[in-house]
Amino acid sequence: MSFNNAIPPRGGANFGNAFDLSTLKKSDQPDLPIPGVAVTQENLVSDFVSKSKEKVVVLLCWSPRSAQSKEILETLGKLETADQGAWLLGTVDVDSQPQVAQALQVKAVPIAIAIVGEQLLPLFESVPPMEQVRLVINKLLELASQKGIGQAPEGPTEIPMEPEEQAAYAALEKGDYKIAKQSYETWLKRKPNEQVAIIGLAQVNLMLRIEGLDPELTLKNAKDTDLTSQLMCADIEVASGNNQAAFDRLLSAIKRFSGDDKDKAKAHLIQLFNLVDPSDPRLVKARSELASLLF
Repeated sequence: MSFNNAIPPRGGANFGNAFDLSTLKKSDQPDLPIPGVAVTQENLVSDFVSKSKEKVVVLLCWSPRSAQSKEILETLGKLETADQGAWLLGTVDVDSQPQVAQALQVKAVPIAIAIVGEQLLPLFESVPPMEQVRLVINKLLELASQKGIGQAPEGPTEIPMEPEEQAAYAALEKGDYKIAKQSYETWLKRKPNEQVAIIGLAQVNLMLRIEGLDPELTLKNAKDTDLTSQLMCADIEVASGNNQAAFDRLLSAIKRFSGDDKDKAKAHLIQLFNLVDPSDPRLVKARSELASLLF
């Protein structure tokens, strides 16, 4: 089994609201009927992984201690019922099934993971609106049908673009990063927590910072004692896909500098974090190292 990014980012979800398992407390709310089929260590392969060759399987890793978990669980239960068996909902109670949670590499709840043809696909974390979850499920069913698993849904599979998003994309096609930046900023004024706009703005700011730089000369002439050159090098490395080098460079700068320069290096590193997949192990490691440096 492996992870693949099969769901386009526009249909993905906000990664900012999932709760670390260690922070959850026991819930005082009464137990309610749980939708779907409970996943255990014994039936994970036979009842879910194997069946994913016939129909789409969606696993929700959740905890009774998490109110958000219960909310998304209810949403998925309603959608599974509405789809009349087109896909299978499995529920992983991370409190009673820690071995399953460990096998799925679950660090926070709630998180939804699809299984298609025995391949694991991350869907979303936290609690997206029902209409967004509907579109993600539809997209998943469409992709699965292309592999001969199940049937394509009749409903829409794409989330309509916001006006500011359309304006930003149009500007990017023309190479006008300043207009794209303004469009994303306008979008964020209207929807401050819109993840697509946050990532888009971070990408555009990166392109503006490296515009006009000679990557080879900038990296060659960088000085450890010059914070500005270190920030430029980190930008070039991230833009080139060399995330690890950028993280290591700025973590070293945070160790080396003090005062305002240290704060600038930290803020810049956090900006670059927004450009990387939250599940990327290099990002997870860099966040941990940053925390150890600061506290």
